[in-house]
Amino acid sequence: MNKKWMKVAAVAFVAWYVISRPQGAAHLVNNALSGLGNAAESLSQFMSAIPN
Repeated sequence: MNKKWMKVAAVAFVAWYVISRPQGAAHLVNNALSGLGNAAESLSQFMSAIPN
């Protein structure tokens, strides 16, 4: 039962943050996606560097 309320609280917090600070939320999402892209690029370079 506690997990359900934690999820509801997390969704409510995200909604509040997006409504109250839309530019900050957009910046946060942009940074997160950029980080994922950088991680994928690094993994790709690592896999390419492994000899056959």
